Order: sequence, then structure tokens, then C-alpha cells
Amino acid sequence: MLDKLQKIEARLAQVEQQLADPSVYSDRQAMAKLSREQKELTPIVEAYRAYARAEADIAAATEMLSDPELRELGQEELAAAKAEQERLEGELKRLLLPKDPNDEKNVVLEIRAGIGGEEGALFAADLLRMYTMYAERKGFTLDVVSINETELGGVKEAVATVEGAGAFSRLKFEAGTHRVQRVPETESSGRIQTSAATVAVMPEAEEVEFSIDPKDLQIDTYRSSGAGGQHVNKTESAIRITHLPTGTVVECQDERSQHKNRERAMKILRSRLYEAEQERQNAAIAKERKSQVGSGDRSGKIRTYNFPQNRVTDHRLTGDSKNFNIASVMNGDLDPLIDALTLNQQAQRLQEGAE
Repeated sequence: MLDKLQKIEARLAQVEQQLADPSVYSDRQAMAKLSREQKELTPIVEAYRAYARAEADIAAATEMLSDPELRELGQEELAAAKAEQERLEGELKRLLLPKDPNDEKNVVLEIRAGIGGEEGALFAADLLRMYTMYAERKGFTLDVVSINETELGGVKEAVATVEGAGAFSRLKFEAGTHRVQRVPETESSGRIQTSAATVAVMPEAEEVEFSIDPKDLQIDTYRSSGAGGQHVNKTESAIRITHLPTGTVVECQDERSQHKNRERAMKILRSRLYEAEQERQNAAIAKERKSQVGSGDRSGKIRTYNFPQNRVTDHRLTGDSKNFNIASVMNGDLDPLIDALTLNQQAQRLQEGAE
């Protein structure tokens, strides 16, 4: 581990040297990459240097033990230095855990009402509000792409994008079935009802890079039809492009210039082929979505929002650390809960590595 840490320290020095070079300012992409690397390496190097200081303190305290007048002080300092070194060793092991490659990506967030009828839809709306408020707290940008609402203001289904550095690392723990226990607004008898909603959290798909082979295109020109005066009837400015492998056809006659029509038709064609490729990618992650959200019933729940008892319980945590104040959570204060889940996951991974 120490050899690895020394290499990381050397790499950080190299990165900082590159960032200090004025020539890097002209390359925004390179500068952003170096800045991200610096941000990732700095906590590790700081912990490693603190570990080295603790090691030096242990050596100094051990020497003090040989002096009768300093022995008692040496024993105190030795115990403190050993405890600090042990703490830092655990911290370094955690920091050196392999990072999830998706952690820095943006998020596609899907919320769907589960069991409970209108109350399930109202709870789904509450979850959407909760994530919207959390995104605001974190400086993320949450945009609702599509939403299917009920007459009472509930949400049958909502799809949103969340953009921001580390969005997936924070929201990935939200995937699963969320259960709520409360007296519904639609319940006149005051009985507590149990409802549910499902949440899927997916890293935003990378842009698919593909090129269109000109040999795969059949390009036809024809005279524009419809309104446009004499000009459109005399000039073959309209364009029809057929992508032969897929049979995709794009026509454009909006512009008077054949060149502009061709340019616009190619943009539309690229967009359609890209969309088709995205659909193929989405089919590949459909199983992941299904495994995340489950069936939308009360079983397989990851969290329970108990309004009568004023608490949120995350069932992946244990002891007192699994309960949180419901008002804070519903108002978007999710960091304490997410931090606990992050530490829990890291502890599990460390344990798996030690076995």
C-alpha cells in the first residue's frame, strides 16, 4: 500500500506542476482533466502525509520511553500516535477503493407510482419534489423531461435528468421501492395507508460515436411543393436522403437552397440514427432498471417514510443510524442519509476485500 501511495504522491506533484504551466490554460479540456485528477488525488496524499507524520511521532515517542523522566509523557504520545495511525490506515484503505466509473456522470431519474392508487401517485409527486429540492441544495440541474400527472396533482410517471459533478455518486442509492405510511388526503376515515413508488437511477448514456458512410446514402432532389411562390416550382431544391442499411428516410424542403436543405436533412438523419442507437443501448440497460425498481409493491423496499412516527427508515442501514427526520428528508436534506449509505457501502467493500 505504501508503494502505491508514494506513486500517487509523485503523480500529484506532476499534476500540480502541469497546472502551474500557463500553456495549459489554452486547452480547456486538458485543464479540466488535470483539475479533476488533482481533486481526486489530494485527499489521498493529505491522508498519506498525515500517516507519515504519525509514524514519525511513534518513533519519537518510542525514543522518549528510554528516558525515565520522559517515559510517562512518551507513553501518552505513543498511544495517541498509534491510534491516529490506525485511524489513518483505515481512511487510506477507504480512499484507495476503486471508484465507480459512473460516479461523475449525470443521471436519468425515473419515478413511478406503485401500489396505493391516487395516494401512490401523490407520494411519487412528493419524491419528485424531494429530489428537486435536493438538486437545488447540491447545485445540480434537474429538468423534468416527461411527466404524467393525475387530476389531484399526483404523478403516475416522471422522467428527469440531473446534471452536475458527481450526480450519480449521490443519487445511485435512491434506486428501488420507496414505501410510505400515512393518512392520505383522499382518506376521510383517518386510517393510515401504505403505498409505494419506485425510483430508477441510471447514469446518463455516453454519446454514441458513429459515422455515416456516404455509400450508404441515396440522395434524391425534387421540386418543392406547397406554398413558396414561383421559385419553389422552378428549382429542384428539395432533398430526400435515404439511409439504405436502416431504410430511414429524411426529406427537407424548408430552405430555398439545395445545399441548406441537404445540410438540415443530414442533421435530422444523424439525430434519428443516434436515437435508434440510444434505443438499442436502452434495451441493454432495461434489465438493470427492472432489477432496481422491482415490482412496485410493498416487498423489496429500500426505505419507509413513516409520517405518523415522523421518521424515515432506510432498511439497508442498521441500528440508530437507519432513522432520519422525515421533514428534513422530504425537504431535500438527503446528504446525512446518503453519507450513511456511502460509508456503509465502503465498509462492506473493505470487508469483502479483507476476506
